[in-house]
Amino acid sequence: MSDPDRILIVEDDRETRTLIREYLEENSLEVRESADGRQMWELLKGWKPDLILMDLMLPGEDGLMLCKRLSVDENTQDIAIIMLTARGDEMDRILGLEMGADDYLSKPFSSRELLARIRSVLRRARTTPRAALPPKERESYHFSGWTLRLSARHLISPDGVIVDLTKGEMILLQVFLQHPNEALDRDRLTELCHSREATVFDRSIDVQVGRLRKRLRDDPKNPTLIKTVWGKGYMLTTGIDP
Repeated sequence: MSDPDRILIVEDDRETRTLIREYLEENSLEVRESADGRQMWELLKGWKPDLILMDLMLPGEDGLMLCKRLSVDENTQDIAIIMLTARGDEMDRILGLEMGADDYLSKPFSSRELLARIRSVLRRARTTPRAALPPKERESYHFSGWTLRLSARHLISPDGVIVDLTKGEMILLQVFLQHPNEALDRDRLTELCHSREATVFDRSIDVQVGRLRKRLRDDPKNPTLIKTVWGKGYMLTTGIDP
């Protein structure tokens, strides 16, 4: 018999934590809980969950910042994350995905829907790589004076400045580098970045491209590295150095 999936609930409302934990445990999941980011990091020192349910509004560091930190830490970057939010603002959901979340669920939600989302995210994480990663033997990409170091998960500018990337930015840049001088529309980018249906996530691609352009110092009004190809999508217009 396989070990149960491990779920960490990060939620400051005790009643909500208890309700979620009891339901998930009834469905044969191993569950631990924390009220804030500090408690979460303490738990992660000695226990690694398969998935984190992260409330957006938390005392101290909010869910977005915790999600970003998890996504750039080599010890936690492979943990799946579902954001829980009471907000109805679409931008919050997009930011959550951009910061590294795998899915989001707006409160109030049904227990059955939550369990279905958890199973879906875990299944996707296990059957499909989180990112369209390059071959293992490739450690870095060099393009237009920039260097992307895969193991370190950061970008080095032509003048030697290290630029940290979120998980979403890292994945998107790798996709562009694997398809240089090829126009990629939103559906294709979403498929390559998330391996998901584009209908939910397509609008986040524009946000991600905009943020990646800023990281690359690419003028948003007249970009030279990641260009918009009207009617076709986006294209990385540079060669990849050996």
